[in-house]
Amino acid sequence: MVDINAWTVVLAAGITAVATGLGALPFLFVRDFSGWWLGVFNAAAGGLMLAASHSLVAEGTALGAGRTLGGLLIGLVLILVANTLINREEDHDVGELAGADARKALLILGVMTAHSFAEGVGVGVSFGGSDELGIFITAAITIHNIPEGLAISLVLVPRGTPVWKAAGWSIFTSLPQPLMALPAFLFVLIFEPVLPVGLGLAAGAMIWMVFAELIPDALEEISGATAGAAVTLAFAALFAFQHFGLHM
Repeated sequence: MVDINAWTVVLAAGITAVATGLGALPFLFVRDFSGWWLGVFNAAAGGLMLAASHSLVAEGTALGAGRTLGGLLIGLVLILVANTLINREEDHDVGELAGADARKALLILGVMTAHSFAEGVGVGVSFGGSDELGIFITAAITIHNIPEGLAISLVLVPRGTPVWKAAGWSIFTSLPQPLMALPAFLFVLIFEPVLPVGLGLAAGAMIWMVFAELIPDALEEISGATAGAAVTLAFAALFAFQHFGLHM
């Protein structure tokens, strides 16, 4: 029974990872991007990441407010260190992207990958509680991952990355989910206490990314009012998707 449950956990977490790639699908129908649209896309990606951060902090607080707060601060320190290290290197190359675009891509891919470690632990820990809870959490993360894939694609595709590569990069950022779900399921007593830290860490890194990178880039192309509207609508859309998607 344990072996069957273990495979079930890996399969469930794998589904959540693949779902992230679905976020790139809208770009199959939209190809030409003006500067104005690039600004809107950056702001929308910021709104999606803020909504994801809100969800992570809320979930972490329910498990342990102090550990979540500690994770937020650790996430800020780690993203600042990562940004400093990336800035030291003059040449970056991510697919078709180079220079500043590649640096930005590396940051967002790194942030979203770190975020996936916490989600993978969440899937494993939830299955360690009960099958019903595990299925619910898996469904919630799967729904949640589609807009996250969209947020990644909003940064990559308008800058020249092919849609299929954006989908691939999106799935890549979620690979820690199946990798972490199984050990978290098998050793739930070890992983459960650190889950709020991981959730807070991912949220802290994403919040920094929004205000240090995405919003300033958006404001180079669009007005503050337009950026604010795009952020708010994207936040509201993901909030509705997360909270009502499971009940449709």
